[in-house]
Amino acid sequence: MTRVVQRRAALVLMVCSLLGCVDCAAAQSAPQTGAEAFILMDAGSGRVLTGKNTEQELAIASTTKIMTALVALETGNLSDKVAVKQNHLKEGSSMYLRAGEVLTLEELLYGLLLPSGNDAAECIADHCSGGVERFVARMNEKAAALGMTHTSFANPSGLDAQGHYSCALDMARLAAYAMREPTFARIAATRTAAVGERMLGNHNKLLASLEGCTGLKTGYTDKAGRTLVTCCERDGMRLIVVTLNDRSDWADHAALYEYGFAAFARKRAVARGEEYTLAPVRGGTQTSVPLAAGESFFYPVTAGEELLVSARLPEELTAPLTAGQAVGELIVSMDGRELARVPLVCAETVAAAEKKQSLFERLLDRTG
Repeated sequence: MTRVVQRRAALVLMVCSLLGCVDCAAAQSAPQTGAEAFILMDAGSGRVLTGKNTEQELAIASTTKIMTALVALETGNLSDKVAVKQNHLKEGSSMYLRAGEVLTLEELLYGLLLPSGNDAAECIADHCSGGVERFVARMNEKAAALGMTHTSFANPSGLDAQGHYSCALDMARLAAYAMREPTFARIAATRTAAVGERMLGNHNKLLASLEGCTGLKTGYTDKAGRTLVTCCERDGMRLIVVTLNDRSDWADHAALYEYGFAAFARKRAVARGEEYTLAPVRGGTQTSVPLAAGESFFYPVTAGEELLVSARLPEELTAPLTAGQAVGELIVSMDGRELARVPLVCAETVAAAEKKQSLFERLLDRTG
């Protein structure tokens, strides 16, 4: 048997602008974009704040290189020495490699993510997996592991090819994952980098013009049109925007971020270590134990939205119990939809009580 305890987290949110309070209804009106498909997503929770055609499979151009960089970081070492071959020199955007020169994998990653070098992509793929085809297979394996069900990679650069596509939702999930990788995030946020005699500039103009922008990747091909994946963080809330086939992508990303940060606030539903309830204990040195959240959970909400936190735990616990031991879970929901499950742990250690002997047992001890 389990018992359920519920607690509501009432949200009283005020959305402000530089001029003062903004009408909430106006703040919640999402901007229009010129994109064939787009998404605005909270990176922490995965909540989609607004979007259009978010699962439509489209060409993604050089935003492909987000996955290329991730697979390289998982399979290679930054200090690896990589020799450039003639067949690595591909058409399109380039870091202008020369056959025969040797660079580190880290230098190639800067060439991949800043000037979007197709030559860097080929060189990285060949080095990290011993062949481009094997590297692309790993890209698709990683996509499957991340739940990118509308994605297929055919090359590491993003050049137009049959069977090479993704969708706005998958790319947002990929971006959120990538920005949790410290080395990737560091490189993606870099505006300029010196690699030998080269000075590489980042194609992402929002790094310089948009408050809080921390990355990610631009793209363009004739088939894909202009594609753009960016990340922006303000007041602890990290948002992702993806636009596919969007001629006005810079302006659209800026407008979507302004909407997202104005209309939503990052609400802490559960705080790690916060004591939630007392649970009865049988056979212990104390009759109850406080239970606390094992981790924190945040969720973006609009004014008027309410989070419900429910606790599921056994009717009674049995000693011994150890501090930090998971004994139940907290379930966070909104509007009847489950959002997350957080472990509920013992906040204290409870030792087992010494067993008292019965009169019969004591008599046996004396006569034995």
